[in-house]
Amino acid sequence: MSLAVADVLDALNTVHDPELGLGIVDLGLVYDVELQRGAVHVTMTFTVEGCPMGEAIEAGVRRVLLTLPGITHADVQITWTPPWRPEFIHPGALAALNRRDES
Repeated sequence: MSLAVADVLDALNTVHDPELGLGIVDLGLVYDVELQRGAVHVTMTFTVEGCPMGEAIEAGVRRVLLTLPGITHADVQITWTPPWRPEFIHPGALAALNRRDES
């Protein structure tokens, strides 16, 4: 089985932002995924610079990536360009947040 970017995104979405309780892909934190012969490179951001959970989220990303079949190297690049905005949240995840806030 060949690993596809969609597989990586599915795996990455199991890493949650602990404050919002949603997967990092649904939150729009993952900007790019590149696969190349046993290596994966992820470009991502956090909701704010200096995110207190940033190191834990990044460690979770690396941990999840290295569990994927055929992946022996995981590189995570944090970027602030473009800065994250709430509009990046997947519509389904945004609806879940709104329902939770209404409760």
